[in-house]
Amino acid sequence: MTWNGEELDIDSYVARLGHKGELKPDLETLRALHRAHVAAIPFENLEMMLGRPVPLELAALQDKLVLRPRGGYCYEQNLLFAAALERIGFSVTGLGARVRAGASATRAVTHMLLKVEADGEEWHCDVGFGGDGLLEPIPLREGTESRQGEWRFRLDREVNGVLVLRTWRSDGWFDLYAYTGEPRLPVDYVVMNHYTSTHPRSSFMRRPVVQKAGPQARRSLVGDRFSVTHPDGSVAERSVPVGELTDILAQEFGVELTAEEMATLIRVHYAGA
Repeated sequence: MTWNGEELDIDSYVARLGHKGELKPDLETLRALHRAHVAAIPFENLEMMLGRPVPLELAALQDKLVLRPRGGYCYEQNLLFAAALERIGFSVTGLGARVRAGASATRAVTHMLLKVEADGEEWHCDVGFGGDGLLEPIPLREGTESRQGEWRFRLDREVNGVLVLRTWRSDGWFDLYAYTGEPRLPVDYVVMNHYTSTHPRSSFMRRPVVQKAGPQARRSLVGDRFSVTHPDGSVAERSVPVGELTDILAQEFGVELTAEEMATLIRVHYAGA
């Protein structure tokens, strides 16, 4: 199996998600698991902030994202999701994207997403894009528009054949990332992960980022700024004192660090805050 689905403890994964339905390789199951995964497992880059490597072996992903109250970023999230889908019987293809959100220049291909076949159609799946990400799959075809909770998404094709995932904001459609249909293998993500988790110019090396997408609001902790963004564009934002970090991580994102990990995070990234 490409995604090592046979090694996954599917019962523990499903329990982590709180999924109660059947596990069949159909669209109903795909949608339910996608939504449950996004709701249960937050986006976060705290391993890098703790000065630790980000292993992508399935055993490590299960230990961190399934057995512990932790999250991860795109490779961790989507590799785990791919293994679960493969275990259930879905056909899963890895893809790579260039993130555009807020970019003033072309970025390298560093984001992972999935193409999944269900009910005779190909679906764009991504449980690892953080606060702006999809809640559920969308059809992988140009012109697709999807309302998910209070959020809207589009998938458009540009003149060069590149597909662009966009989300609606109060001032119009906003590009999230662009990708092609070139298949990617697990080894490709090992290379991408090495750059993203170690290179000093990687955006994920600069400050803690913890996010969670929901049907009504997008929650984000970037550095010491906690924000809640609503579909109408309004944002409630405040600074988080060091003494509140533990509670914010646990209550808003479901992330729990050990006392030693929290002490390291505060010492390295929040000293003097």
